Amino acid sequence: MVQSSSVLAGRRCLVVDDEMLIALDIEQILLAAGAASVICLGSAEEALAALNGGSRFDVAVLDILQHGATRNTFSVAAALQLQKTPFIFLTGMRGAVLSTGEFSGAPVVDKPYQPPLLIEAVLRALTAR
Repeated sequence: MVQSSSVLAGRRCLVVDDEMLIALDIEQILLAAGAASVICLGSAEEALAALNGGSRFDVAVLDILQHGATRNTFSVAAALQLQKTPFIFLTGMRGAVLSTGEFSGAPVVDKPYQPPLLIEAVLRALTAR
């Protein structure tokens, strides 16, 4: 398992999760792994506005379903894909069959997540680029 505080050295990360406590926890995990900065946003709309406004990231962590499963972050994944930015998905639908469609190659991490497994998934996304 990955424990080094430099595995994400210099990386700029995006976290999109409508549960701010989870987003802040992920922020701390990424910073502890050496990320230079982490931007936490609470919705796909906010993330798309940031991306359309010129913000660029090295990697993103996207909670698939948001707002009580009425929305998803696939539009953000598509925008990141156009920018050639790797991403991983988080899901609270542990054990459920979850289709990520055209993004099926992206790592998926179940909630509740273990920090080392989250970092390993981020690193897999970065190296699969």
